[in-house]
Amino acid sequence: MNILPNRLDRPFKQHQAEYEEAALRVLRSGWYVLGNEVLAFEKEFAAYVGAEFCVGLANGLEAIKIAFSLLGVGQGDEVIVQANAYIACVMGITMNGATPVFVEPDEFYNLDAAKIEAAITSKTKAILVVHLYGQASDMKAITEIARKHNLLVVEDCAQSHGAKQNGKMTGTFGEVGCFSFYPSKNLGAFGDAGAVTVNDGKLNDDFRVYRNYGSEKRYYNKIVGTNSRLDEIQSAMLRVRLKYLDEMNAERTRLCENYLKNIKNERFMLPKVKEGCESVWHQFVVRIEDKIEDKIENRDKCIEYLNGKGVGTIIHYPIPPHLSEAYAYLGHKKGSFPIAERYADTVLSLPLYNGMTEEEQNYVIDVINSY
Repeated sequence: MNILPNRLDRPFKQHQAEYEEAALRVLRSGWYVLGNEVLAFEKEFAAYVGAEFCVGLANGLEAIKIAFSLLGVGQGDEVIVQANAYIACVMGITMNGATPVFVEPDEFYNLDAAKIEAAITSKTKAILVVHLYGQASDMKAITEIARKHNLLVVEDCAQSHGAKQNGKMTGTFGEVGCFSFYPSKNLGAFGDAGAVTVNDGKLNDDFRVYRNYGSEKRYYNKIVGTNSRLDEIQSAMLRVRLKYLDEMNAERTRLCENYLKNIKNERFMLPKVKEGCESVWHQFVVRIEDKIEDKIENRDKCIEYLNGKGVGTIIHYPIPPHLSEAYAYLGHKKGSFPIAERYADTVLSLPLYNGMTEEEQNYVIDVINSY
């Protein structure tokens, strides 16, 4: 048996007729950018999340980048972000000229709220919270710290579509919720796509002007903006998938509960969910841990074994941003953030996708338990 780490064809086939009808509807309309499909999706997604407004954008990176720009975060400012985040999160900070200040993650892979205050300086302007692998961060604690120190909060919800803390959905705690709809996401499009959610009317208007060359009216440019528009076809596809998002998240939860119940190999450290913080299981991430000193070599041997049995995996993520070549100029060295570095050396994402069969998952579990 050959099990891929992810499959995009299965969820497409589950609602194939609706996707095809939506695409044809747009093609036949003759309107392909910033039309009725975008407006409808923005309204529907804002209602789903529980935000006042949603603005469709080109992708998740653009959402973060534009958010910090419109919030006035730039040169000389510092933004706190977890050290194990995907590098695009950090790029959204530095593309505005601001400096990322890394904080270690907690045992749930999210920003450790207990370590935030020690990282705050007179230059700190904002906190970027990344709801990693689909689990909501401890937003109650984080927003309390932000209010205490008069800091902005931006949420990266690229992996947490539908996740909640204590009944409140990610993307509604901070000034801006930033979403990616990359095809592999829980709410995935069929190409690049993104959005922001906001509750402030002026910020909503500012995003709409900025995404369209800084233009409120065609050929009349108020500011120097950018081209970051969610297109009509992706919006139509997202409207279909949004109807089934809760159902698809529930399916992923069932799959992950089965993993948690039946994986018995102690070398695989299973993920945990913080009380009150839901996960929509964008990834099922284990850590390959035992007494072997070289953690990377240990994981590589496990991957080789799994590949040999036809079980595909992905590492999310092998290099923490502070050790990447792109951010060498920040001056961080190996050992600067040992928790994030240990996670990078040991994490492994197991196969997980909507439409995964019981036979496929049981095969993965048997292979893991036999390692």
